[in-house]
Amino acid sequence: MKLADVKKFKVAELRSRLKELGLDSRGLKAELVDRLLSASQAEQSETGQLRRDTSPTPSVPKDAYLPSSSRPTEAAVSKYTDTGTQTETDPGPPALRPESEFVPVSACQAEGGQLRHAEGPGEDSRALSSEDMGRGRAFYEFKEEIRYKRAKSPQPPLEREEEAGEQDKDRVRLDPYGCHLHFEVDPDGSCGQPRFWARFPMLWSGCRLTHGAQGGRVGFEVRLERKLLTTRPEDQEAREPYGLRVGWSVADSSLLLGEDELSFAYDGCGKKVSGGKEEEFGEPFSEGDIIGCYASFSADGAVELSFHKNGRFMGVAFSRGASVLLGRVLFPHVLCKSCSVRLLLDPTAPPWHPGPPSFTPLAALPAVQRVCSSSSPTSRAECEVVLMVGLPGSGKSLWARTHTQQHPEKQYKLLGTEELLACMISGGQRDSRLRQASQCLTELIKLAAETPGNYILDQCNILFSARRHKLQLFTGFRRAAAVVFPSADEWKRRLALHQRDGEHIPETALLKLQVSCSLPEQQADLLEELQYVELPQDQAQTLLQVYKDEARRLLPPVPKKNPRLYKKRAHPHGPPPPHRNLWTGLNGWNNARVNTQPWSQHPRYWNGPHQNQSFYYGTDFGYSGY
Repeated sequence: MKLADVKKFKVAELRSRLKELGLDSRGLKAELVDRLLSASQAEQSETGQLRRDTSPTPSVPKDAYLPSSSRPTEAAVSKYTDTGTQTETDPGPPALRPESEFVPVSACQAEGGQLRHAEGPGEDSRALSSEDMGRGRAFYEFKEEIRYKRAKSPQPPLEREEEAGEQDKDRVRLDPYGCHLHFEVDPDGSCGQPRFWARFPMLWSGCRLTHGAQGGRVGFEVRLERKLLTTRPEDQEAREPYGLRVGWSVADSSLLLGEDELSFAYDGCGKKVSGGKEEEFGEPFSEGDIIGCYASFSADGAVELSFHKNGRFMGVAFSRGASVLLGRVLFPHVLCKSCSVRLLLDPTAPPWHPGPPSFTPLAALPAVQRVCSSSSPTSRAECEVVLMVGLPGSGKSLWARTHTQQHPEKQYKLLGTEELLACMISGGQRDSRLRQASQCLTELIKLAAETPGNYILDQCNILFSARRHKLQLFTGFRRAAAVVFPSADEWKRRLALHQRDGEHIPETALLKLQVSCSLPEQQADLLEELQYVELPQDQAQTLLQVYKDEARRLLPPVPKKNPRLYKKRAHPHGPPPPHRNLWTGLNGWNNARVNTQPWSQHPRYWNGPHQNQSFYYGTDFGYSGY
């Protein structure tokens, strides 16, 4: 498609075509033209590359593995779009804002690396520059908080209807609750992909199935459905444009398949991964390949995990004894980046490729031989959200992880920058990963408010406006705030540990954050519980005031805005003569003769019959002159 042809489209046609391609449809016409042209050129180049790379294989065409009703169509593929929610209520379906519109200009101005915001309760209007913050986690978290300063109060989000009915509880499917919030599950439960692949391409997203096994010989098949490659040049820094891991894991392990001890993955790069350790195994796989994952349990509880690629045996990847597994259930697990996957979960459908002898597909096992994962909350009233509050380095993340381990029955999901950074397993500079993590976290918080579950928001949350906005999003949840505010000596010690771990925060940045910080108080309409986990509330408030006073003393004063200069409209013939030269003293007429030019010939006073002479009369002139 040529540029001249694209420019002929109207705005409505451009937006319609962009929506069909799963791209953002907002912006001016010039932006829409560039976006559509880039997508068209990328698609043409990708198609040409696929044609060059494709070689005849003895396998059946990929669409032949699926029934005609299940084969993916262009409309079905385009349905997977980047659909996060927004801060402000907009008409139409929710859509993720493009990066240029992400931070409202009225809320903060980030030009030149500076952030300025209006004063609020307990907040100081000071600039926080990227040089001060060193582009660390605190800088990006505070940058995201500022955008709530003038954001509209959110409307209570609508509850999502439970996707699986009572009659479908025994059906094997991708678990919409046993996955990352940034993993999107198709309504039929057999297909999924990263939710924000176009905006945050470095993010890995994982999901387990609703059922697992702890005995017998079972397996399942996964197909790499499609690559989702971004066309933005700034996202090409990632080392691998897409990735996929398939395998097994226990229920209480991380959703990052292969990163825990009891998490076993076959990686698309031709490696096996467990406990974060990679070893060469099998062959790499790409678009259209089908991976078979098989678990063979022995009578004593030991297990062997093997994998197939397009029906060919790759070998036994993992063997674990009964003393390691301890009778725990293994659940099928997928982890993907910038690609969509499909699992064969129809118990009546034939396998895509014949499996090993005596193995049964998990979906075809009798219900009594499958183990269902624990149920999750189904309504907002059953859910809980804990809002962390504290200065950088105060110990919020440690308290949140400890609280999660102490209450495993609540199955808390930690929403924090560190958790999202962990999901960026490979690729990208640290600054780029921090920026993407903080922006993605803002979208995930809004998505969490619509998804039943228990959450801990692990951010600084030192601005009153940010706390209020987030808590209003979770209306209907049980809302609690945990304030981590240690003593001055203890905070200094913890900051030193952070610095030793590479998370350095400049002193000027800390002073500016202390000036802006405010601590929450009990509010019946926002909080059901307020907990100060270290210093009591009164002591914490007193210490914070000491911090503020000291920070204001050490920081340079905030420059005042220059008053607006109202300039008088220039006279068409130049500036008027001073009043004292025209009408001064009792004999003003005589004093006016000081001008060397004759009065009758003065150009300022003879410019037509409608010339307004009042401009030259001073306001203090009156009858006293006579």
